[in-house]
Amino acid sequence: MEILLGGILLGGTYALIAMGLQLQYGVSRIMNLANGEVLVAGSFGAFWLFMGAQINPIIAIIILAPAAYALNWFIYKIFLLPLVNRSKTQGQLEVDSILATFGISFIFIGLMHAIFGGEYFNYEYLEIPYEIFDQAYGINRIIAFVGAVVLAMVLYIWLNKTRSGLKLRAVSVNPDSANLVGINVGKTSAMAFALGGAVTAAGGSLISMSSTFDASIGIVFTMKALIIVILGGVKEIKGTIIAAFILGLAETAVATLIDPGLTLAAAFLLFILVLLIRPQGLFGRQS
Repeated sequence: MEILLGGILLGGTYALIAMGLQLQYGVSRIMNLANGEVLVAGSFGAFWLFMGAQINPIIAIIILAPAAYALNWFIYKIFLLPLVNRSKTQGQLEVDSILATFGISFIFIGLMHAIFGGEYFNYEYLEIPYEIFDQAYGINRIIAFVGAVVLAMVLYIWLNKTRSGLKLRAVSVNPDSANLVGINVGKTSAMAFALGGAVTAAGGSLISMSSTFDASIGIVFTMKALIIVILGGVKEIKGTIIAAFILGLAETAVATLIDPGLTLAAAFLLFILVLLIRPQGLFGRQS
């Protein structure tokens, strides 16, 4: 039971990390290596608002998510749209976007280092133990899990039941066909990239309640997000959510039964096995 509950809570954290990247890569076709830095920026924003203005991290999302949306829209329009326009193939766009967002990630790191320095940060918010089946978990971790579930449900319903959400899905499946039926692919891709950034920053705010972070830790979050998105299938938000919980359970089992130091190795082993057996991901469709 300890492995199950711990894995579910960790899976919720991983879902918060990966859902934004799924929107950016699955719809906008941008492999965003600065995704982790946006999440860390969200964590720093929540820290600053909590320590400076006593705004709790949940309420802080109301401020951080729109700010991240605007920032990511700007990044897409100024730095990434020219790459999209000049790329003749998806492969070329992926290579170009990897290089561009890798550079953008270092801009984020440099700015956060300049503002906050190189030390680690955390803060106490609802660090109150709560017992579930005789195991104590922090209320802040439980709230982050509930936030992940709510965010996942809202995204899933919006993508499948609303007109604007269905436009995003159409662009994700086939941009050329979407263009033929009157969908503005460029505008929709920009919206997806910006929305992905907003979701990621919201995740950073929730994760900051129970995690220690610094300006350079974003690469760890980016790696986990990439593993989860590719495991689940690039174009499926449902696959990303389920893959996050699979990875959380796998890492918790390895940490509990074998050695906590092997969790990253277990994550990459699972990743490689899925790529070998089902390259399109667990819930992806064969192209």
